[in-house]
Amino acid sequence: MSILVNKDTHVIVVGMTGREGANHTKAMREFGTQVVAGVTPGKGGQTHEGLPIYNSVAEAKANHPVDASIIFVPPAGAADAVLESAHAGVPLVILITEGVPTVDMMKAVQEVNRLNQESLSQGGKGVRLIGGNCPGLISSGECKIGIMPNSIYAEKGRIGLISRSGTLTYEAGKLLQLAGLGTSTTVGIGGDPVIGTTFADVLPLFEADPDTDAIVVIGEIGGADEEAAAEYIKNNMKKPVVAFISGRSAPAGKRMGHAGAIIMGNIGTPESKLAAFKDANVPVADTMPEIIELVKKVLNK
Repeated sequence: MSILVNKDTHVIVVGMTGREGANHTKAMREFGTQVVAGVTPGKGGQTHEGLPIYNSVAEAKANHPVDASIIFVPPAGAADAVLESAHAGVPLVILITEGVPTVDMMKAVQEVNRLNQESLSQGGKGVRLIGGNCPGLISSGECKIGIMPNSIYAEKGRIGLISRSGTLTYEAGKLLQLAGLGTSTTVGIGGDPVIGTTFADVLPLFEADPDTDAIVVIGEIGGADEEAAAEYIKNNMKKPVVAFISGRSAPAGKRMGHAGAIIMGNIGTPESKLAAFKDANVPVADTMPEIIELVKKVLNK
C-alpha cells in the first residue's frame, strides 16, 4: 500500500513536449509510472515517444483515465495550468515549476481549496495540489510523479518521507535506502512561500497507511509549517516521527535557498521550530546521517 499514488495511477504531463517535460516523462515511464498522455496547447494531434498530445487537460481527460497531472510550465503560466487541471476534475495536481508569482499562487491555492470542498461535498474525490517548486512524489517501486532519481526509490520500504527541500529529499531517501529501511512514499511539498499541501496535510495520510512504520519530516527555516506539523503530531499522531531542520545557522532576514526559507522577526526561526518539535516529543537530527540513528531508535521503542 502507499499514499496518494500507486501502480494503478494514470498520469498526464502538462508541458510534455518541452525539454524538462520530455526528459522527466521518459524517466517516469522508465520507473513504471502509467503516463497516458501529454498536454501542450497548439500541439494537439501530435505524438511524443508514442504518447498522444492534446491541446487541453479536458481533451486528455475525455480520452483517457486521468488520476493525476504533473505540470512543467514556465512560471508565468504555471498557476493557470494548475487551475486548468483542477477545473477539469483531476484529483491530484503536482506543480514542479519554481518561482511562480506569489499572487498567482495565492489565487490558485484558494481556488483549488474551493474546488476541493465542492467536490467532497458532492461525494467526489476532491482536488489536491502539491507544490509548486517541489520535486513531486513517489511511492517506491510503484509510481513516480516528479523528478526524483529513479534508483533511490526502486525498492519498497516502510518509512514515510515529507520534505520542503528537493535535494535533501534525495539525500534522505538515499540514506534510508543504504540503511536498509527504504521509503514507502516520499512527498516533496515545495519550498515556495505559498504551496498547495503542507506537512500537516500529509501526516494523517501516513498515520493511516499500514505500510508506513515511521515518518521523517525535513523542514527548513522560514514560515510556520513545521510548527503546525508539530502541533498536529502532538495532538493526533501515534506513529513515531523524526525531524531535520535545514538552514539553522542562517542570520535573521537572509534567504537561504528557497523563497520560503527566510526568517522575519521571531517567525520561522530555528529556535521556534526546535521548541515545537521538542514539545511534540519529536527528536530532531543535527545532521542528515543522524536521521538514520533516530529512526532506528524510535522504531526500536
